[in-house]
Amino acid sequence: SCNPNLVTANPAGGFGAIALVEAFHDPTALTDLQTFSAQFGLKAPNLTVVFASGTKPAQDPSGGWELEAALDLEWAHAMAPDARLFLVEARSASFSDLLAAERVAGNLVAGAGGGEVSNSWGGDEFSGETSFDSNFTTAGVFYFASSGDQPGVQYPAASPNVVAAGGTTTARNPSTANFLSERPWDLAGSGLSAFEARPIYQDIIQSIVGTRRGVPDLSFDSNPVTGAWVFDSTPVQGAGSGWFIVGGTSLASPALAGIVNAAGNRLSSSHAELNLLYNNLAITT
Repeated sequence: SCNPNLVTANPAGGFGAIALVEAFHDPTALTDLQTFSAQFGLKAPNLTVVFASGTKPAQDPSGGWELEAALDLEWAHAMAPDARLFLVEARSASFSDLLAAERVAGNLVAGAGGGEVSNSWGGDEFSGETSFDSNFTTAGVFYFASSGDQPGVQYPAASPNVVAAGGTTTARNPSTANFLSERPWDLAGSGLSAFEARPIYQDIIQSIVGTRRGVPDLSFDSNPVTGAWVFDSTPVQGAGSGWFIVGGTSLASPALAGIVNAAGNRLSSSHAELNLLYNNLAITT
């Protein structure tokens, strides 16, 4: 809700690590993050790039995954500048390769003292998805996943072992830029899972979700019209390179992961974090 014309202070703090799971290789991840950090007065980042398969993946020729990596790294760092960052690159965008990278990411974060894993990827729900929920259970790690940029529910956001990151949109006075309101973004993924049962932390809202897992859990400004600045020196789908304004719940997941990291709760799992969130529903600021 800060007025962007007046605010001068950046977020501070962070602990352990935040891992960003992406497909393909981003050769300019570090230099792009350094450019972003210098532009906005952030401390120099501590970034390690890890090839999940042990071999450097190919680049995404469209540039789309490189822009995604830039978005995720830059906004996780903006929200928790003291946290170490891991860019975990999957061999491809296949579900199996991304899940393999997920397991690597969880182990890296746990080994760095705990923290978050953020996922700005997902797909349609499917029968049997519950058998993959164990990929998001590394002790001392909180998992975030974007709820998607179209109506409905996607996986892994539907997993009860992740914090599903949804989207809002904000309105501001066009003359002063003062905050006016925040409401749900109509394109953000949301609803009831077709396959996941209601987790115990959602018992408090069972009158809303019934017997099914409801998403999202937390939301962040995701409307591309009110999006965030991202620096990416890789050309993207014919749109050139440099500074972009990017939105979607792909922004919500890393930003919320950074906010929770900076809060420093250091809980034992996503379930513990979600229990805290839902138990605090009545607390407003």
